Amino acid sequence: MSAATGGGRAFLTGSCTQALEMAALLLDLGPGDEVIVPAFTFVSTANAFASRGARPVFADSGPLNPNIEPSHVERLLSPRTRAICLVHYAGIACDLDAFAGLAREHEVALIEDNAHGLFGRYRGRPLGSFGVLATQSFHETKNVTCGEGGALIVNDPALVPRAEVLRHKGTNRARFLQGQVDKYTWVDFGSNFMASELQAAHLCAQLEAADRIQAARQAIWRRYDAALADWAAGHDVRTPVVPPWSEQPAHCYYLVMPTLAARQRLIAQLGDRGILAVFHYQALHVSDMGARFGGRPGDCPEAEALSNRLVRLPLYAGMTDQEVARVVDAVLAVEL
Repeated sequence: MSAATGGGRAFLTGSCTQALEMAALLLDLGPGDEVIVPAFTFVSTANAFASRGARPVFADSGPLNPNIEPSHVERLLSPRTRAICLVHYAGIACDLDAFAGLAREHEVALIEDNAHGLFGRYRGRPLGSFGVLATQSFHETKNVTCGEGGALIVNDPALVPRAEVLRHKGTNRARFLQGQVDKYTWVDFGSNFMASELQAAHLCAQLEAADRIQAARQAIWRRYDAALADWAAGHDVRTPVVPPWSEQPAHCYYLVMPTLAARQRLIAQLGDRGILAVFHYQALHVSDMGARFGGRPGDCPEAEALSNRLVRLPLYAGMTDQEVARVVDAVLAVEL
């Protein structure tokens, strides 16, 4: 796992949510602090920091893909900002040079919520190796999975000893197991962030098959992209835009439809053919909880549009050529 994410110390957790919660603890985030997060992301990205008392500040997506826009993040930075948390949507890398520069200039921590990005790269370097901390997901929808599961990647060696304590319920049990102390006790905050042995065993087998899994997923992704390009251009539909700096890991293939009504027709007509296509996140800043942190409709218009218009096509390593062809034919036949 460390090799796949650039060599940082990997702590296997019960979920990516737990890894994010561990990150918030490790950075001592609390009341009065702010963390900039994407408006278009899963709730855990914000909830992990909000549950410690920090305020999530919602950043908008860019015009080309769902990743947050550096220029918008720069406008949101304040003296209270402690961290910027990125999400590499669909495993397509954010502009990490720009975000690393902002983090250095403003002396804030850079965190990568890399739930989509395992095996993705930015300018040849693995995603998950740029932030001081990064998180991974092994949920059933991810490229490699153990049903539920996650990992915290600690790229700052100075944070590793405390990460061991937090993961062991706030005790120095890791030092006890290493023979450094003759008993262990409660020394810090913490929780049970451990994954089970069954999860670890399942994940190990998945990682051993990663090359085969990735080859299959990449082939499906490329086939969708080639087969749907002309149709998308003719129907004002956006397909994924992968910047030249990014090597995407084929986590998902999405379409951004021109309207909500068009998305609903696509989902319904594929459903009539027995094909499950689903939308994705609802923008966090316009949720009930988002409003409690100051989010308002119109603050992040790109994220709001994506919430109404984005749809994901089926993509998993076991898809046959015939199944991929069936999806493609069904999309091409949709009446918009």
